[in-house]
Amino acid sequence: MTAFSKPWLGHYSTFMQNETIEPWDRPLFDLLDEAALEYPDREAILYEKTAIRYADLKQKAEQFAAALQARGFKQGDRIALMLPNLPQMIIAFWGAAKAGGVIVMMNPLYREKEILDNLNNAGAEYIVLEENSWPRIDALRTKLPLHTYITTKAIDCEGFAQKILKRLTQKSGDVRVPHDGKDIFSWSQFMAQGTDYRPPSDINGESPLLLQYTGGTTGTSKGVILTHGNMGSNARQVQTFFSLQSKDAHIFLCILPFFHVYGLSLGLVQPCIVAGKAIPVPHFDPRETLRIIEEYKPSIFPSAPAMFISLLQQKELANYDLKSIKICLSGSAPLPEDIYKRFQAVTGASIAEGYGLTEASPVTHFTPLGAEGTRKCSIGIPLPGTDARIVDMVGGALTLEPGKRGELVIRGPQVMKGYLNQPDETASALRNGWLYTGDIAMMDEDGYFYIVDRKKDMAIVGGYNVFPREVDEVLMEHPSIREAVCVGLADPLRGEILKAYIVLEEGKSLTKSEVVAYCRTKLASYKVPRQVEFRDALPRSVVGKILRRILLDEETAKTKQKNTVAK
Repeated sequence: MTAFSKPWLGHYSTFMQNETIEPWDRPLFDLLDEAALEYPDREAILYEKTAIRYADLKQKAEQFAAALQARGFKQGDRIALMLPNLPQMIIAFWGAAKAGGVIVMMNPLYREKEILDNLNNAGAEYIVLEENSWPRIDALRTKLPLHTYITTKAIDCEGFAQKILKRLTQKSGDVRVPHDGKDIFSWSQFMAQGTDYRPPSDINGESPLLLQYTGGTTGTSKGVILTHGNMGSNARQVQTFFSLQSKDAHIFLCILPFFHVYGLSLGLVQPCIVAGKAIPVPHFDPRETLRIIEEYKPSIFPSAPAMFISLLQQKELANYDLKSIKICLSGSAPLPEDIYKRFQAVTGASIAEGYGLTEASPVTHFTPLGAEGTRKCSIGIPLPGTDARIVDMVGGALTLEPGKRGELVIRGPQVMKGYLNQPDETASALRNGWLYTGDIAMMDEDGYFYIVDRKKDMAIVGGYNVFPREVDEVLMEHPSIREAVCVGLADPLRGEILKAYIVLEEGKSLTKSEVVAYCRTKLASYKVPRQVEFRDALPRSVVGKILRRILLDEETAKTKQKNTVAK
């Protein structure tokens, strides 16, 4: 079939009030301005019992923008935000946007190579970072384009009583930053300069807003250019899909890191579009998260399977009331069926599984609320205003019929402008208006989509194409296996073979031969893993995605070491 059909459109009228959206063509910070105008006294942020109202958030964002402008910041200049989920991250994000800046989101755990690669590629001249990250940045200052440093710590946005308490208990070994008020500023020093905000005059939907670096799970990290229109459109798409209303005064539990595009979109931008309250959580601790849910009663919980699993493993789980949660949004990896059912039973919430990627701001698909249990392993249907189809994996031009596996391609207002300084990579990913995701998927007759594997993860075993994720799912069905992931390794006879990395359920045991024997009952012989390794844990990204690349890098290092010894 070569015709492009959209069977998912038939589902829209059953759960959405509006079945389409107009692409966002204004500055993204209009969302903040509108929320502050309509709900000035509503709490925008609640952190450690310190509340910031929408009117105050707008004022602080403009104060931050004015301070940047006082330092010579111009529209289009790049500013890096290297912070955990703190109120300062939210203020700095909206402030940098209001100054017309291009924001470079940085993981505060980045090491030397990642810092150098991303900041030099972006050409960032300003940075906001937590004080504990200062030694790493300080050691690299001569190698970076930065000239203005703003450091902060958690107590900078807390109430007076909380500040006094923390200062009294502060450890003497805390990092000391040489604030000189010229190039290196404390948060309060910098904000004190923000006295004359001048709104930029020519920002629209096409103006770049973010340089969001891909997680690098499949190779070298790339700077994705996302515009005000990309982020605004995606926020409208999610709001429309779930019929989120400002009148409901939603409370968002913001555990997913803001420096990751998933956490940024659903935890920082989405609350603003519905004038909701954000509860930023700097570090994920399962027991502390249970306490926060019971105390602050969030209604919307964007999360990832690894977090759901961690919460369900807490022995004190039954002691906490989690019934305030009405909507759980799960992404980054498939949510196992038993975890899905158990978390729904504990919270009573509707759970929507979704799909996205940095290049799409990031969300493209979600399962509709109320469809629980009917679409196992599906990423759902495209968001309003989003087109999706499955194309052949050779030329990528032929649209495949329902039930056929091929590459998932996306078209919509949330799709990036391209990769910074990488025209060839951009041309490969963006073709005739479509984003080629590199993910292997299929669509059923009803318009629901299913991810099968990553195109780049595909192994060729004895001439046969093998998608490791298919083998992962078979392994995960074994009652003694908690987690499993397979990778393709070079083999002189078969071209490639599969190796399985397995985490067992607590108290369970398996041998390598038992794993292989089990797979032989479920899979064709060429799909059966030839190697098995048991581990206590698997490497994950900040949002819980298992990193096959890390495992492949380990295997490459082992091979090099063996070859060196052999010589």
